[in-house]
Amino acid sequence: MRSTFHPAPSRRSARAPWTWAMAGVIAGGTLALVCFAPARWLTQSLESGSNTRLSFTDVRGSVWNGSANLRLTGGPGSSDASALPGRVGWSLTANIQGLRPGLQVFIQAECCMRTPMAIQIVPGWQSGEIQWTDHASVWPAQWLSGLGTPWNTIRADGPLALQTTGLRLQWSGKTMALQGQAQLDAQDMSSRLSTLRPMGSYRLTLLGGTRAQLELTTLQGSLMLSGKGQWTDGKLRFTGEALAAPERMDALSNLLNIIGQRQGARSIITVG
Repeated sequence: MRSTFHPAPSRRSARAPWTWAMAGVIAGGTLALVCFAPARWLTQSLESGSNTRLSFTDVRGSVWNGSANLRLTGGPGSSDASALPGRVGWSLTANIQGLRPGLQVFIQAECCMRTPMAIQIVPGWQSGEIQWTDHASVWPAQWLSGLGTPWNTIRADGPLALQTTGLRLQWSGKTMALQGQAQLDAQDMSSRLSTLRPMGSYRLTLLGGTRAQLELTTLQGSLMLSGKGQWTDGKLRFTGEALAAPERMDALSNLLNIIGQRQGARSIITVG
């Protein structure tokens, strides 16, 4: 009677199915972690990057699709905080086309945007860029009081209309360049420091270039604001002045004492 010999499987071949199974579990877990990473991971990064001047509560969803309540704060150790009315939502989409993959971000604030703000981000080790699509939105000035001094004292009130055109930020090493324009119109502004309501309307314009230029002008009103500045290497240097119409000096005197260094009828404003 002829016997048939069947060699025992090697340890290597016996382990192979388990190895592939484990690899599949790891790969699937990694993919799930990337796809369903909690939204709190993103908001914690934004809080840290802003030195806690941005704060998020009631965070929901994932990194890729989520929403939260957004607050401005005075930073570490500050008790000042002001919440934006309504929720802020976002969605992120990876863009792998082209030579430099990046992210497309859509942001929607219930209180302040008719259409979402779209942002293209192309990150890099030593260079990259952020590009905003042309956008318009309106924000409450009261929200700024959360930033602490001097905003919590001034307590500005009125709509802030933001408009961006061709705005793009590029960086290479330590060099940064801004292109395009952003315009912020503060309309019919008032303050708890003055009985005059409104005090005036103002425009703050940011113009891109080798050295980004900042200009403050008065559109109308009894409180006249003006100034110019530059944004260089991430630092803002701004010089301006506030001047009250003679017949409104009594109503605006307290505000002039707070917003800058008082020099007679004027108040000198310096930043940086």
